[in-house]
Amino acid sequence: MARYAENTSVSSERSRAEIEQTLARYGADGFMYGWDGGTAVLAFQMHGRRIRFDLTMPDRNDEAYTLTETGRERAPAQAAKSWEQACRQRWRALALVIKAKLEAVESGITVFEEEFLAHIVLPGGNTVGRWMLPQVELSYETGQMPPLLPGPDDKR
Repeated sequence: MARYAENTSVSSERSRAEIEQTLARYGADGFMYGWDGGTAVLAFQMHGRRIRFDLTMPDRNDEAYTLTETGRERAPAQAAKSWEQACRQRWRALALVIKAKLEAVESGITVFEEEFLAHIVLPGGNTVGRWMLPQVELSYETGQMPPLLPGPDDKR
């Protein structure tokens, strides 16, 4: 199956700007973007919640970019071009996801907190999804319900 926007010519910067404009149009009252190593972080405030998407970027040394389909080494410029294409694809996909979630809320299909639940930032700085995934795994292993969400002093 083809990957969404795998051949896009839209730059990563343009996709980030589109996300910011989309968030503003739907009523966000805060926005930030940054990066830490191989992870891009995009966050915003809306409906009294802080939302964060941690977008793992492709590793520029991955063989998917440094080697051709036949296993031959790519020239550095070709490898960089292939890697940049993968970055553009991820940003386009994130723009699509955010726009679709906001439109689903706006159309009354779902509510904001449910649509963005995994990305809501908890008081300790973690997201609900990052905190809950191990709890869900443990629940399936043990058959027991996980504890309540962490409180403001719980840094997990």
